[in-house]
Amino acid sequence: MPEQEAEVKTLEPAEDAGQQGAADSATEPGPAEFDKLKAEYEQLKAEYEQLKAERDQLVDRVARTQAEFENARKRAEREKQEYRDFAVGNVVEQFLPVIDNFELALKATGSTEQLRSGVELIVKQMEEILRQLQVLPVSTVGVEFDPRHHEALGTVERDDLPDQHIAEEVRRGYKLRERLLRPALVRVASNPKQTSD
Repeated sequence: MPEQEAEVKTLEPAEDAGQQGAADSATEPGPAEFDKLKAEYEQLKAEYEQLKAERDQLVDRVARTQAEFENARKRAEREKQEYRDFAVGNVVEQFLPVIDNFELALKATGSTEQLRSGVELIVKQMEEILRQLQVLPVSTVGVEFDPRHHEALGTVERDDLPDQHIAEEVRRGYKLRERLLRPALVRVASNPKQTSD
């Protein structure tokens, strides 16, 4: 019996080796299967390379687009500043003769009346320049008080003006076309005859 057990023991490893060899041959690909796997690998590698190249192109395109956008933004800002400087320069250029006239008035040695008439001419010159720039004064004395264009400094009792109409202008207001630059500072009439009725 011990001899039989020894034979069995020697047979078992041999059987296991045969089974192991069969298992190894089942997992190892044959030449046809190997070629198929190699072709699939090559195809996947080519697709990967293509996707990588497309990604690189897209990243490059995004970087270029960002750079172009930044350049366009800077160019627009520069052009806006240049336009602003040009507009301010045109306005200042029109006021330079007014400054010259003020300097001449300061150097003048005439009478007070002559000096006053000179300053009045300068004010008219300034008003003409403002009119050319479409900057017009806000209507005040005699018109009805409008809080969108007038700022009330107080009220004045007046019988000769309708109630809530402007009696006097303290500081002139100006509009650029329809846009209010600053409101007129005024005193508003309070008519006791109308308020009691």
